[in-house]
Amino acid sequence: MSALGIWEPLAVKAQTYKTAVETAIMLMHIDDIIATRKKKDKDGQMRGQGVKQSHSYPDFTTKMAAKGKRSCRVSLLFRFSVFSFCYSLVTAGQTYQRKLSVQLNPGFHSPPGGDLLHVRAVGENDTLHYLFCSQGAPTLLLVHTNTSSSTLKVNWTQFLDRNVSGGLEVEPKSSVLYSTAVVFSKLLEYDDFNDTAQPSSTFFPLYDLQNFNWSRLNLSGSTSLLCGTEGTLGNGSLCLQLSVFDVEGRGEAWPRLLHTANSSQLKLWLDGVSPRSNHSRFLLELLAVGGAYTPSHVEIHRSIDDEFTPSMFSVSRWVPELNGSRQVPGFFQWKPVAYRQPHPVLEDATSCHHSDPLPQSGETAAAMSGLIRAFYTEPEVFGLNVSFGLAGDPFYNSTRFLSWTLLAGVGSPPMDSISPLVISMMAVGLGVPLVFVLLGSVYVCTRKTVVTTPYQPIN
Repeated sequence: MSALGIWEPLAVKAQTYKTAVETAIMLMHIDDIIATRKKKDKDGQMRGQGVKQSHSYPDFTTKMAAKGKRSCRVSLLFRFSVFSFCYSLVTAGQTYQRKLSVQLNPGFHSPPGGDLLHVRAVGENDTLHYLFCSQGAPTLLLVHTNTSSSTLKVNWTQFLDRNVSGGLEVEPKSSVLYSTAVVFSKLLEYDDFNDTAQPSSTFFPLYDLQNFNWSRLNLSGSTSLLCGTEGTLGNGSLCLQLSVFDVEGRGEAWPRLLHTANSSQLKLWLDGVSPRSNHSRFLLELLAVGGAYTPSHVEIHRSIDDEFTPSMFSVSRWVPELNGSRQVPGFFQWKPVAYRQPHPVLEDATSCHHSDPLPQSGETAAAMSGLIRAFYTEPEVFGLNVSFGLAGDPFYNSTRFLSWTLLAGVGSPPMDSISPLVISMMAVGLGVPLVFVLLGSVYVCTRKTVVTTPYQPIN
């Protein structure tokens, strides 16, 4: 089963579906046996009363009718189950779609110091601007406007100067509804000699991501790949993959986060990094940047379903703190799990946890990210750490690979719900047996109330 990769959850569903249908059919056979027994008891009573039975054509017709009735029941159940199974596979909730356009370094062929990617996602009456930049620490900026005609303007002289704001604007300025950014600022490594997964004073010198040597962005449709190296990483690298979506769906690889047309996904991984200890674990420092509504606290939402991310029953959401029941304007969302292999199986999963967000210096964030400096005049910043691994989990040295996925978007975060396939399996696996239990109970109660007619001789 482990060789199935991303198809493993679907294979488990199919096997469960098969078992549920087989169970239901078996219960139907039990129901037929009960019905046959009931008919024999009735025939015995009729013979006791001297009623003559015919065992030719009427008996054959009765058997064929019963067989046809049974086949009809099985056929109806099978058709309903197959329909539910197929429906759950082909329906993806694609009720809204955006038109994507991708532009690398708009207005500048190959700027020094890093690339600027602009993905424009146009809706019916709004636009999402995704800006991914490697000028300094890698940064993703989201700008939501209330018009489908908003555009990006870059003043490359100011942008590359990185001393003043205003080098990057979305016009018209009055159309901007919301903006937020996430900065991948630092990578920290510590020696977990006691295997407690509690960072202490045993930190090694940190990796400042603004000082990495970042590659040019590698584009493939609306997906871009950025990899960076640093001298102390050895032959390893830290990579970020941005995927922007035009419709609702799920990631192809675990943790298979649910996304909408209003969100993008960032996958980070460490590959082949030389650990500075045999017991090394890592932390990632993230900065959330915004204006009026900066993500400032993390909410934990729990679920009873781990259909798409096995063994994970919660999701973490970094959102602005709003008074009342107002809908959040934007979010960063992840599941508390990382993976120790590029193509993981369940045994390769490791838990992760986050610290509480704390206010940070806006000037410090602007100094480490060219995109923050260019867009925000007075940024409000909150920062947190995401640590990978729990006590008892294998250390980074075991595979020298670690991946983690983050979802970033505007509006309400997408929420997982029980799929139609699971609902249909529950209906078949639980509903059908319950019906037959009730029918059996009714039959037993009916049999108890039947008054046995005493035997009367013919003569």
